[in-house]
Amino acid sequence: MRFVVPARRLFCIPLVFALIATAGCGSRADGALVVYSARNEQLIRPIFEQYTAATGEQIRYVTDDAGPLIERLAAEGESTPADLLMTVDAGELWHAADRDLLAPVDSAVLEANIPEHLRDPTGRWFGLSVRARTIVFSTDRVDPAELGSYAALAEPSWEGRLCLRTSKKVYNQSLVAMLIAEYGETRTEEVVKGWVGNLATDPFANDTLLLEAIIAGQCDVGIVNTYYLGRLLRDRPDAPVAPYWADQAELGVHVNVSGAGVTQHAPRPEAALAFLEWLSQPAAQELFAGLNLEYPANPDVTVDPLVTSWGTFRQSTFNLAQAGALQSDAVRLMDRAGYR
Repeated sequence: MRFVVPARRLFCIPLVFALIATAGCGSRADGALVVYSARNEQLIRPIFEQYTAATGEQIRYVTDDAGPLIERLAAEGESTPADLLMTVDAGELWHAADRDLLAPVDSAVLEANIPEHLRDPTGRWFGLSVRARTIVFSTDRVDPAELGSYAALAEPSWEGRLCLRTSKKVYNQSLVAMLIAEYGETRTEEVVKGWVGNLATDPFANDTLLLEAIIAGQCDVGIVNTYYLGRLLRDRPDAPVAPYWADQAELGVHVNVSGAGVTQHAPRPEAALAFLEWLSQPAAQELFAGLNLEYPANPDVTVDPLVTSWGTFRQSTFNLAQAGALQSDAVRLMDRAGYR
């Protein structure tokens, strides 16, 4: 759905766009920084509150899925009140940049704090937390020595033992896009067809349901974002499921990012950049990643103890811009392979 906000004005819009403010709804006359965020409110409100406490900068924000937020930015054009766009997938950030909705910035702070493969090559967006999408397995029924790469899950030994989340979710679209970047389209299609042939059941709507299926014995292995596993184990530490770091002998674990960029027509671009730089600093990084049991994008920042307990891994260093550039190819490939 498209919804156009008149120039420099914000309204409370129940059910469609919730404009949550540090002090109610109001106009841009108050000079607040405005963020459009696809990251859930409970994960961003503490960040915004901490920034306000540290700097006095008031932040207002709109939360919705990335698609509607990107369409909203496009519809508003030069009249947008948004200074920053925040999403939970590199492919979505790429799409916003490709539509000229994000402005390139030159920041020595961001370049020092965020590794090159986790940011746009032209400075239009930057990863802020890392989401490892790797293999998980039943500790009751699987010997980790059986596991290896994403591609190996297509082998006959996993027939009837694999669970996947639906291909309609952007996380799997980005995973397959990055496999195309690494393997090429022909090899990736072979792998995805093998996954489909090994499915124990229809794909799940989300990673939590997939993890529950492994625990229940419906399947033995799957692919999830590790923070879903972290949430489960935080509440049920004895659950018989664990992560396996895929592709350590070859390409490395596929990672994605939750990240942000300054909007092309930001009313306050300097303030938006200052906030983005602050988000890359250690104190903010620890909170930003820790609230959702993710990995900080800044490699010098401490990881949550539960996440640390899983050990270290080598991540793929293919630039995540390719997750967006190849996403349409990935969607078509998954459709041809029968991955629904």
